[in-house]
Amino acid sequence: MTGAWRRLLAVAPWLVVAVVSCGVTLVVMAPAAWITPQFSKATQGHVNLVDPSGSFWHGSATLVLAAGGGSAGTLLPGRVSWDTAFWPLFAGRLKMRMRQTPAMPAAIEVDATARAATVTSGEIAVPAALLTGLGAPFNTLDLQGAVQLAWTPWRLLGARSYGQLVITLTDMSSRVSPVKPLGSYRVTLQAQGDSSTIDLATLSGSLLLSGHGTLGANASSFHGQASATGETRDNLAGLLNLLGRPTGDGVVSLDYNR
Repeated sequence: MTGAWRRLLAVAPWLVVAVVSCGVTLVVMAPAAWITPQFSKATQGHVNLVDPSGSFWHGSATLVLAAGGGSAGTLLPGRVSWDTAFWPLFAGRLKMRMRQTPAMPAAIEVDATARAATVTSGEIAVPAALLTGLGAPFNTLDLQGAVQLAWTPWRLLGARSYGQLVITLTDMSSRVSPVKPLGSYRVTLQAQGDSSTIDLATLSGSLLLSGHGTLGANASSFHGQASATGETRDNLAGLLNLLGRPTGDGVVSLDYNR
């Protein structure tokens, strides 16, 4: 064995230590910006995490809702923060704990593999003004009020999703209507794999909304109606015309097909 080989063998362990140390350092210091684009990609630009700070392991960002396609959105006050577990990555799993201060009272956990993902149940309260960032018709209505989202454990298996999401809109008002508040409403989304159902119901108020629809990868539809109680019908006529097509007797249809 030549002297060169002896020297190489002597230094090899230290080279391995150096390479491993550099690799670990890169992983530990992975910037938060590595994870934030994935949210925009998964939601077609509707849910975005911007202004990231920290690392992939312990970081935070601001939540923005947008209409998609690179359009401007609206920011949720506060920050979304996360902690990523290290050891599950060796088994091909991503386990994260996420929270939003102050909108989310309890943290949620994300457990994902290359083929499936699970999000634990949770709830988050946001101002209705945040919906403006989703575009029409929310930007026209400029809704004000409280919005609460609550969901059961949510499972993703490839392109299929399973779970229930309930959106409660309380004391809604709009800049295009003199009637304030308009009412309170509940939207229930039931994900059932390849398709989902959506139901709209009025809990209270002068503006009456109802409807049912189905959502799928290839086709979606929603059929509903909007009307007003007798004493507010005249004051809500302009808003009703914005919401849908008049069908007579103060009722407008809320129909959507894709």
